[in-house]
Formats: sequence, structure tokens, C-alpha cells
Amino acid sequence: MRIERKELVNANHVTIILSDPAAEKQFPLFVNLVRAGFPSPAEDYSEERISLTQYLNGNPTATFYVRVEGDSMEDFGLFEGDLLVIDRSLEVRSGDIILANIDNEFTVKKLEISGDGVRLVAGNKKYKSIQITTNLEMLVWGVVRGLARRFRK
Repeated sequence: MRIERKELVNANHVTIILSDPAAEKQFPLFVNLVRAGFPSPAEDYSEERISLTQYLNGNPTATFYVRVEGDSMEDFGLFEGDLLVIDRSLEVRSGDIILANIDNEFTVKKLEISGDGVRLVAGNKKYKSIQITTNLEMLVWGVVRGLARRFRK
């Protein structure tokens, strides 16, 4: 897949990448589901075309990508090297995994809003949650909409 990209920010190990959806090629998508369990007998199938950028991007003008570094989100299924799709147009809700900037440092964490306040939760017991207080400046850059992961290079 060829995606034109432009690196915008490289601060604190977060690289933000924009893509050009118009430059992306569409690939075949087999409409039958592929079983992850015991294989079934071969069936007739039909084929559509899919653009991964269109599939993952809800709002192309508000979408960008970041690459995960570190192990703080592994229990939530986000691993080092994963490419996260961040959508700035989504309304932020408790339970969302977000890209946040806290005191000029980027982090990806799960947002929890409760009667006790706001906190950012790591997906690894080695790391403490971050309680958002008036002493911290936090900006939500967007919500994680999806991810792309390579198994082989």
C-alpha cells in the first residue's frame, strides 16, 4: 500500500503522520468472513474493493496517525510499533483511548471520567494512572479510532 505521508511532530517519541487518501490504492476485500477456528469447506465468494484509509478514517480532514512506542498499553491491545488512527472530530467520552498532551508531553491512555474526577489509565499494571488535577495542563488531541499492525517486515 502506498500512502503519502508527512511527518508533522516528533516530540517525546510520538510521531504524527498525515496521509493523502486520494493517493491510496484500493485492494480486494473478500466478503466472506475468514474463520479463526476450524476451517470450513470452501465456499463461493465474491469480491469488493476496499481502501484501508477510507475504512479507518472517519473524517479524513481530522484524522492523523501516531506510532506507539513502549509497553504501557499492551493490556488494551496496543503494542510497540502499532500505527494508531487518531480522529480529532470524535466527541471524547469516558472509556475512549485518547492521544493526550500533558504538560507538553504526548501519551496514549484510556480516559476515565467519574465523580472522583478525570484520570488517564495505562493498559499495563507496571504503570500508574495519571490523575488530572489543576496542576496539570491536559489537551486531548483526538480519539483512537483504529490501528494498523504489521506481523512481518
